[in-house]
Amino acid sequence: MMAAEGVTETPPRKLRLSIEYDGTDFSGWQRQAGQRTVQGTLEDGVHALLGERVEVRGAGRTDAGVHAAGQVASLSLASRIPAMGLLRGMNSLLPADVAIIDAAEAPETFDARFSARGKVYRYRIWNHIVRSPLHARSSWHCRRPLDLEAMREAARVLCGEHDFRGFRASDCDRRNTVRVIRRLDLAKRGALVEIDVEATAFLKNMVRILAGTLADVGRGKRDIPAILRALETGDRASGGVTAPAAGLTLVHVIY
Repeated sequence: MMAAEGVTETPPRKLRLSIEYDGTDFSGWQRQAGQRTVQGTLEDGVHALLGERVEVRGAGRTDAGVHAAGQVASLSLASRIPAMGLLRGMNSLLPADVAIIDAAEAPETFDARFSARGKVYRYRIWNHIVRSPLHARSSWHCRRPLDLEAMREAARVLCGEHDFRGFRASDCDRRNTVRVIRRLDLAKRGALVEIDVEATAFLKNMVRILAGTLADVGRGKRDIPAILRALETGDRASGGVTAPAAGLTLVHVIY
């Protein structure tokens, strides 16, 4: 629609959202026809609140079952609703397993995905002979004791710049498979083992395969020479299992 003569249309403004969600009952981040997704839920919420159809662009397209404590998204709005008004209005409409935890004005050039300079993921393993109902939706239950020192030694081999084509899903279509892992830390709190991975970017299922590989090392099922073969040859069979989605959380996006 053309603006009336002498009237200047107000351009859309860009907002930056921080989002938390339990991914258990979502079919991932990205909107899919007939599926319950985080992106679709947020976009439907904006429409219900403001009557606008917008794209809520996420920093990372988390897979089905994967959680987020610090997902970041950007969107452009014609509405002049204050950022905190959007936060409160959206949270009154959103289901219990997703919430906007912060909202702020952002430069027009900000793009949640392409402005990102790195991401931090955390993978949790419940390492106990007895399963934990409290951790079942957010961890992988491994009954066999894990050798954390062996896992840390393997983590040191995986740090740095490598070709990670042997640590990606079979349907990953990225042509450039070189990535830089800035840190790969392991900590144990009671029966809960936490693996923190920070990298410039990730391939599809890369963090889950890294976690599965480290768990295999911790259980004595895989050794460092096998990891080196996977890095050198890209042989997926030399890497570990793909750990379940439930244990993975997007913790932080670096800008």
